[in-house]
Amino acid sequence: MKLIRSTKCSLKFSTLKKKNELLIILDEYSKVVNFFINYFWLNPNIMSKGILLKPVVDLPTETWLSARLRKVAAREAIDMINASKERWKDKAVIPVHKGNRMYVSCTIADLIPSKLSTEFDAWLHLASIGNKKILDLPIKYHKHFNKYNLIGKRLNSYIITKNYVQFSFEIITQPKREGKLCIGIDTGINALASLNNGKQYGLDIKECIERVKRCVQGSNGYYVAKRALKQRIDEVAIEIVNTENPDLIVVEKLKSMGKKSKAKRLLAKSIRRSIGTWNWKYWLKRLEAQCETNRISFRSVAPYYTSTTCPVCGHSDRGNRLGEIFLCLKCGHKDNADINAGKNILNRFLTGQYGVCYKEVSPI
Repeated sequence: MKLIRSTKCSLKFSTLKKKNELLIILDEYSKVVNFFINYFWLNPNIMSKGILLKPVVDLPTETWLSARLRKVAAREAIDMINASKERWKDKAVIPVHKGNRMYVSCTIADLIPSKLSTEFDAWLHLASIGNKKILDLPIKYHKHFNKYNLIGKRLNSYIITKNYVQFSFEIITQPKREGKLCIGIDTGINALASLNNGKQYGLDIKECIERVKRCVQGSNGYYVAKRALKQRIDEVAIEIVNTENPDLIVVEKLKSMGKKSKAKRLLAKSIRRSIGTWNWKYWLKRLEAQCETNRISFRSVAPYYTSTTCPVCGHSDRGNRLGEIFLCLKCGHKDNADINAGKNILNRFLTGQYGVCYKEVSPI
Protein backbone atom coordinates (compact mmCIF):
# COMPACT_ATOMS: atom_id res chain seq x y z
CA MET A 1 0.00 0.00 0.00
CA LYS A 2 1.26 3.47 -0.86
CA LEU A 3 0.72 6.58 1.25
CA ILE A 4 1.51 10.20 0.47
CA ARG A 5 3.03 12.18 3.34
CA SER A 6 3.90 15.88 3.26
CA THR A 7 6.17 18.13 5.29
CA LYS A 8 7.04 21.82 5.16
CA CYS A 9 10.49 23.40 5.14
CA SER A 10 10.78 27.04 6.14
CA LEU A 11 12.18 29.72 3.84
CA LYS A 12 13.60 31.71 6.76
CA PHE A 13 17.10 31.54 5.27
CA SER A 14 16.03 33.42 2.14
CA THR A 15 17.31 36.95 1.73
CA LEU A 16 14.90 39.89 1.54
CA LYS A 17 15.61 40.17 -2.18
CA LYS A 18 14.68 36.54 -2.80
CA LYS A 19 11.51 36.91 -0.72
CA ASN A 20 10.43 39.94 -2.72
CA GLU A 21 11.10 38.14 -6.01
CA LEU A 22 9.05 35.20 -4.80
CA LEU A 23 6.15 37.49 -3.90
CA ILE A 24 6.21 38.96 -7.42
CA ILE A 25 6.10 35.46 -8.94
CA LEU A 26 3.28 34.34 -6.61
CA ASP A 27 1.26 37.43 -7.47
CA GLU A 28 1.66 36.90 -11.23
CA TYR A 29 0.88 33.21 -10.90
CA SER A 30 -2.32 34.05 -9.00
CA LYS A 31 -3.44 36.44 -11.75
CA VAL A 32 -2.99 33.73 -14.38
CA VAL A 33 -4.82 31.11 -12.30
CA ASN A 34 -7.75 33.49 -11.86
CA PHE A 35 -7.74 34.21 -15.59
CA PHE A 36 -8.09 30.50 -16.33
CA ILE A 37 -10.73 30.09 -13.62
CA ASN A 38 -12.89 32.74 -15.27
CA TYR A 39 -12.25 31.30 -18.72
CA PHE A 40 -13.08 27.69 -17.79
CA TRP A 41 -16.06 28.75 -15.70
CA LEU A 42 -17.60 30.30 -18.81
CA ASN A 43 -16.41 27.47 -21.08
CA PRO A 44 -16.86 24.25 -19.04
CA ASN A 45 -17.02 22.09 -22.18
CA ILE A 46 -13.27 22.53 -22.79
CA MET A 47 -12.26 22.21 -19.14
CA SER A 48 -9.98 19.20 -19.35
CA LYS A 49 -6.36 18.72 -18.34
CA GLY A 50 -5.93 16.48 -21.33
CA ILE A 51 -6.60 19.24 -23.88
CA LEU A 52 -4.44 22.01 -22.47
CA LEU A 53 -2.81 22.62 -25.82
CA LYS A 54 -0.91 25.71 -26.92
CA PRO A 55 -3.98 27.76 -28.02
CA VAL A 56 -5.46 27.43 -24.51
CA VAL A 57 -2.18 27.90 -22.62
CA ASP A 58 -1.41 31.06 -24.65
CA LEU A 59 -4.75 32.74 -23.87
CA PRO A 60 -3.43 35.05 -21.09
CA THR A 61 -1.47 37.39 -23.36
CA GLU A 62 -0.55 40.02 -20.77
CA THR A 63 1.49 37.75 -18.51
CA TRP A 64 5.23 37.16 -18.55
CA LEU A 65 4.95 33.62 -17.11
CA SER A 66 6.44 30.84 -19.20
CA ALA A 67 4.23 28.38 -21.09
CA ARG A 68 5.16 25.66 -18.59
CA LEU A 69 4.01 27.69 -15.61
CA ARG A 70 0.88 28.87 -17.43
CA LYS A 71 -0.01 25.23 -18.00
CA VAL A 72 0.44 24.52 -14.29
CA ALA A 73 -1.79 27.50 -13.51
CA ALA A 74 -4.47 26.19 -15.88
CA ARG A 75 -4.42 22.81 -14.19
CA GLU A 76 -4.80 24.38 -10.77
CA ALA A 77 -7.72 26.46 -12.08
CA ILE A 78 -9.46 23.26 -13.21
CA ASP A 79 -8.85 21.62 -9.82
CA MET A 80 -10.27 24.63 -7.97
CA ILE A 81 -13.41 24.70 -10.12
CA ASN A 82 -13.97 20.96 -9.71
CA ALA A 83 -13.47 21.24 -5.94
CA SER A 84 -16.00 24.06 -5.71
CA LYS A 85 -18.60 22.17 -7.74
CA GLU A 86 -18.01 18.95 -5.82
CA ARG A 87 -18.45 20.67 -2.47
CA TRP A 88 -21.33 23.04 -3.22
CA LYS A 89 -23.08 21.17 -6.06
CA ASP A 90 -25.69 23.45 -7.67
CA LYS A 91 -24.80 26.31 -5.32
CA ALA A 92 -21.16 26.38 -6.40
CA VAL A 93 -19.62 29.82 -6.83
CA ILE A 94 -16.60 30.76 -8.88
CA PRO A 95 -13.45 30.25 -6.77
CA VAL A 96 -10.69 32.82 -6.38
CA HIS A 97 -6.97 32.15 -6.11
CA LYS A 98 -5.56 34.39 -3.38
CA GLY A 99 -1.91 34.25 -4.38
CA ASN A 100 -0.74 32.43 -1.27
CA ARG A 101 0.67 29.35 -2.98
CA MET A 102 2.05 27.99 -6.24
CA TYR A 103 2.25 24.42 -7.47
CA VAL A 104 5.36 23.49 -9.44
CA SER A 105 6.77 20.25 -10.82
CA CYS A 106 10.19 19.01 -11.87
CA THR A 107 9.80 20.84 -15.18
CA ILE A 108 10.11 24.11 -13.27
CA ALA A 109 11.76 23.29 -9.93
CA ASP A 110 14.61 21.03 -8.90
CA LEU A 111 16.10 20.33 -5.46
CA ILE A 112 19.89 20.66 -5.61
CA PRO A 113 22.13 19.76 -2.61
CA SER A 114 24.09 22.68 -1.18
CA LYS A 115 27.76 21.78 -0.86
CA LEU A 116 29.13 25.12 0.29
CA SER A 117 26.73 26.43 2.92
CA THR A 118 26.54 25.06 6.46
CA GLU A 119 23.34 26.95 7.33
CA PHE A 120 21.04 25.08 4.95
CA ASP A 121 21.06 21.78 3.06
CA ALA A 122 19.79 22.42 -0.46
CA TRP A 123 18.64 24.92 -3.06
CA LEU A 124 15.21 24.73 -4.63
CA HIS A 125 16.18 25.88 -8.11
CA LEU A 126 13.29 27.53 -9.98
CA ALA A 127 13.76 27.95 -13.72
CA SER A 128 11.43 28.28 -16.71
CA ILE A 129 9.45 30.85 -14.73
CA GLY A 130 9.35 33.46 -17.44
CA ASN A 131 10.81 36.92 -18.05
CA LYS A 132 14.27 35.35 -17.73
CA LYS A 133 13.72 34.89 -14.00
CA ILE A 134 15.70 32.26 -12.10
CA LEU A 135 15.26 31.89 -8.35
CA ASP A 136 17.17 29.72 -5.88
CA LEU A 137 15.50 29.23 -2.51
CA PRO A 138 17.57 27.90 0.43
CA ILE A 139 16.08 24.82 2.14
CA LYS A 140 16.97 23.54 5.59
CA TYR A 141 15.96 19.93 6.26
CA HIS A 142 14.43 18.92 9.59
CA LYS A 143 13.67 15.62 11.35
CA HIS A 144 10.36 15.00 9.59
CA PHE A 145 11.88 15.63 6.16
CA ASN A 146 14.78 13.30 6.95
CA LYS A 147 12.42 10.64 8.33
CA TYR A 148 10.19 10.62 5.23
CA ASN A 149 13.21 10.84 2.94
CA LEU A 150 14.65 7.74 4.61
CA ILE A 151 11.55 5.55 4.46
CA GLY A 152 9.93 6.90 1.28
CA LYS A 153 10.47 8.35 -2.16
CA ARG A 154 10.39 12.12 -2.56
CA LEU A 155 8.04 13.27 -5.31
CA ASN A 156 9.21 15.87 -7.81
CA SER A 157 6.37 18.28 -7.15
CA TYR A 158 6.29 21.16 -4.70
CA ILE A 159 3.92 23.66 -3.14
CA ILE A 160 5.61 27.03 -2.66
CA THR A 161 4.37 29.83 -0.44
CA LYS A 162 6.06 33.00 0.78
CA ASN A 163 7.02 31.26 4.04
CA TYR A 164 7.71 27.62 3.22
CA VAL A 165 8.04 24.89 0.62
CA GLN A 166 5.95 21.74 1.01
CA PHE A 167 7.50 18.43 -0.05
CA SER A 168 5.60 15.19 -0.64
CA PHE A 169 6.83 11.63 -0.20
CA GLU A 170 5.47 8.30 -1.38
CA ILE A 171 5.77 5.72 1.38
CA ILE A 172 5.19 1.97 1.06
CA THR A 173 3.34 0.65 4.10
CA GLN A 174 2.17 -2.67 5.43
CA PRO A 175 -1.55 -3.60 5.46
CA LYS A 176 -3.66 -2.46 8.39
CA ARG A 177 -3.74 -4.72 11.43
CA GLU A 178 -6.31 -7.51 11.33
CA GLY A 179 -6.71 -8.07 15.08
CA LYS A 180 -9.82 -7.40 17.11
CA LEU A 181 -8.42 -5.24 19.91
CA CYS A 182 -10.63 -2.12 19.84
CA ILE A 183 -10.86 1.00 21.98
CA GLY A 184 -13.35 3.85 22.04
CA ILE A 185 -12.07 7.30 22.97
CA ASP A 186 -14.02 10.26 24.28
CA THR A 187 -12.36 13.68 23.99
CA GLY A 188 -12.66 16.11 26.88
CA ILE A 189 -11.13 18.87 28.95
CA ASN A 190 -10.48 17.15 32.31
CA ALA A 191 -8.89 14.26 30.41
CA LEU A 192 -7.95 14.66 26.78
CA ALA A 193 -8.74 10.99 26.11
CA SER A 194 -11.06 8.76 28.14
CA LEU A 195 -11.06 5.13 27.02
CA ASN A 196 -13.83 2.56 27.27
CA ASN A 197 -11.52 0.29 29.29
CA GLY A 198 -11.44 2.80 32.15
CA LYS A 199 -8.09 4.45 31.42
CA GLN A 200 -7.62 8.18 30.96
CA TYR A 201 -4.76 9.98 29.23
CA GLY A 202 -3.84 13.66 29.22
CA LEU A 203 -5.20 14.46 32.68
CA ASP A 204 -3.10 17.62 32.66
CA ILE A 205 -4.60 18.97 29.42
CA LYS A 206 -6.91 21.39 31.24
CA GLU A 207 -3.91 23.05 32.86
CA CYS A 208 -2.27 23.44 29.43
CA ILE A 209 -5.45 24.97 28.04
CA GLU A 210 -5.80 27.38 30.93
CA ARG A 211 -2.20 28.49 30.41
CA VAL A 212 -3.00 29.46 26.83
CA LYS A 213 -6.18 31.28 27.90
CA ARG A 214 -4.29 33.32 30.51
CA CYS A 215 -1.87 34.71 27.92
CA VAL A 216 -2.55 37.81 25.85
CA GLN A 217 -3.43 36.61 22.37
CA GLY A 218 -0.59 37.32 19.95
CA SER A 219 2.05 37.70 22.66
CA ASN A 220 5.23 35.63 22.83
CA GLY A 221 3.89 33.83 25.90
CA TYR A 222 0.73 32.95 24.00
CA TYR A 223 2.65 31.23 21.21
CA VAL A 224 4.94 29.46 23.68
CA ALA A 225 1.88 28.15 25.54
CA LYS A 226 0.24 27.00 22.30
CA ARG A 227 3.37 25.12 21.25
CA ALA A 228 3.49 23.46 24.67
CA LEU A 229 -0.17 22.48 24.32
CA LYS A 230 0.36 20.97 20.89
CA GLN A 231 3.43 19.11 22.12
CA ARG A 232 1.38 17.65 24.96
CA ILE A 233 -1.34 16.59 22.53
CA ASP A 234 1.31 14.86 20.40
CA GLU A 235 2.64 13.05 23.47
CA VAL A 236 -0.82 11.80 24.46
CA ALA A 237 -1.51 10.46 20.95
CA ILE A 238 1.80 8.57 20.97
CA GLU A 239 1.24 7.32 24.53
CA ILE A 240 -2.18 5.85 23.74
CA VAL A 241 -0.95 4.01 20.65
CA ASN A 242 2.18 2.65 22.33
CA THR A 243 0.53 1.70 25.63
CA GLU A 244 -2.75 0.25 24.41
CA ASN A 245 -1.37 -1.18 21.15
CA PRO A 246 -4.87 -1.50 19.63
CA ASP A 247 -5.99 -2.73 16.24
CA LEU A 248 -8.80 -0.19 15.99
CA ILE A 249 -9.51 3.23 17.52
CA VAL A 250 -12.99 4.77 17.41
CA VAL A 251 -13.69 8.45 18.16
CA GLU A 252 -16.59 10.86 17.87
CA LYS A 253 -17.08 12.38 14.44
CA LEU A 254 -16.40 16.05 15.10
CA LYS A 255 -15.41 17.21 11.63
CA SER A 256 -18.30 19.60 11.05
CA MET A 257 -17.90 21.98 13.95
CA GLY A 258 -19.18 25.24 12.51
CA LYS A 259 -20.87 27.80 14.75
CA LYS A 260 -24.32 26.47 13.88
CA SER A 261 -23.55 22.75 13.76
CA LYS A 262 -25.50 20.31 15.90
CA ALA A 263 -22.29 18.53 16.88
CA LYS A 264 -20.97 21.68 18.54
CA ARG A 265 -24.17 22.19 20.53
CA LEU A 266 -23.84 18.65 21.85
CA LEU A 267 -20.51 19.46 23.49
CA ALA A 268 -20.22 20.67 27.06
CA LYS A 269 -20.00 24.44 27.59
CA SER A 270 -16.48 24.10 29.01
CA ILE A 271 -15.31 22.48 25.77
CA ARG A 272 -17.09 25.07 23.61
CA ARG A 273 -15.40 27.93 25.49
CA SER A 274 -11.98 26.40 24.91
CA ILE A 275 -12.55 24.95 21.45
CA GLY A 276 -10.87 27.84 19.66
CA THR A 277 -7.86 27.65 21.95
CA TRP A 278 -6.89 24.03 22.19
CA ASN A 279 -7.97 23.06 18.68
CA TRP A 280 -9.72 19.70 18.85
CA LYS A 281 -9.06 19.21 15.13
CA TYR A 282 -5.34 19.11 15.81
CA TRP A 283 -5.86 16.39 18.43
CA LEU A 284 -7.90 14.16 16.12
CA LYS A 285 -5.45 14.65 13.26
CA ARG A 286 -2.47 13.75 15.45
CA LEU A 287 -4.25 10.66 16.78
CA GLU A 288 -5.22 9.61 13.25
CA ALA A 289 -1.65 10.20 12.05
CA GLN A 290 -0.31 7.91 14.79
CA CYS A 291 -2.84 5.27 13.79
CA GLU A 292 -1.77 5.54 10.16
CA THR A 293 1.92 5.27 11.05
CA ASN A 294 1.32 2.18 13.19
CA ARG A 295 -1.18 0.65 10.72
CA ILE A 296 -4.08 0.91 13.18
CA SER A 297 -7.60 1.36 11.81
CA PHE A 298 -9.19 4.69 12.71
CA ARG A 299 -12.96 5.15 12.64
CA SER A 300 -15.50 7.73 13.82
CA VAL A 301 -19.15 7.61 14.84
CA ALA A 302 -21.93 10.16 15.33
CA PRO A 303 -21.54 12.06 18.61
CA TYR A 304 -25.17 12.38 19.66
CA TYR A 305 -26.12 11.24 23.19
CA THR A 306 -22.80 9.52 23.92
CA SER A 307 -22.50 11.34 27.25
CA THR A 308 -26.10 10.77 28.41
CA THR A 309 -26.80 7.18 27.32
CA CYS A 310 -26.41 4.19 29.61
CA PRO A 311 -24.29 1.48 27.93
CA VAL A 312 -25.92 -1.22 30.08
CA CYS A 313 -29.66 -0.65 29.60
CA GLY A 314 -29.62 1.90 26.76
CA HIS A 315 -31.62 4.51 28.68
CA SER A 316 -30.83 8.05 27.46
CA ASP A 317 -31.59 11.06 29.65
CA ARG A 318 -29.79 14.32 30.37
CA GLY A 319 -30.31 13.63 34.05
CA ASN A 320 -28.05 10.58 33.78
CA ARG A 321 -25.01 12.85 33.83
CA LEU A 322 -24.10 14.85 36.90
CA GLY A 323 -20.90 16.73 36.11
CA GLU A 324 -18.14 14.14 35.86
CA ILE A 325 -20.38 11.36 37.22
CA PHE A 326 -22.69 9.18 35.14
CA LEU A 327 -25.56 7.60 37.06
CA CYS A 328 -28.32 5.90 35.09
CA LEU A 329 -31.74 6.91 36.39
CA LYS A 330 -33.23 3.63 35.16
CA CYS A 331 -30.82 0.81 36.08
CA GLY A 332 -28.45 2.57 38.48
CA HIS A 333 -25.27 2.00 36.44
CA LYS A 334 -22.55 4.35 37.72
CA ASP A 335 -19.31 5.37 36.02
CA ASN A 336 -17.02 8.24 35.15
CA ALA A 337 -18.98 10.30 32.61
CA ASP A 338 -16.14 10.53 30.09
CA ILE A 339 -15.24 6.84 30.33
CA ASN A 340 -18.93 6.02 29.95
CA ALA A 341 -18.97 8.11 26.76
CA GLY A 342 -15.95 6.14 25.49
CA LYS A 343 -17.95 2.93 25.99
CA ASN A 344 -20.90 4.33 24.05
CA ILE A 345 -18.63 5.45 21.23
CA LEU A 346 -17.18 1.97 20.83
CA ASN A 347 -20.60 0.30 21.20
CA ARG A 348 -22.01 2.52 18.48
CA PHE A 349 -19.34 1.36 16.07
CA LEU A 350 -19.50 -2.32 17.07
CA THR A 351 -23.27 -2.45 16.59
CA GLY A 352 -23.00 -0.77 13.18
CA GLN A 353 -22.52 -2.43 9.82
CA TYR A 354 -18.73 -2.15 9.92
CA GLY A 355 -18.27 -3.32 13.51
CA VAL A 356 -19.34 -6.94 13.15
CA CYS A 357 -15.75 -8.08 12.53
CA TYR A 358 -14.50 -6.70 15.85
CA LYS A 359 -15.05 -7.41 19.48
CA GLU A 360 -14.51 -5.12 22.46
CA VAL A 361 -11.24 -4.92 24.40
CA SER A 362 -12.93 -5.52 27.74
CA PRO A 363 -16.58 -6.07 28.59
CA ILE A 364 -18.55 -3.24 30.16
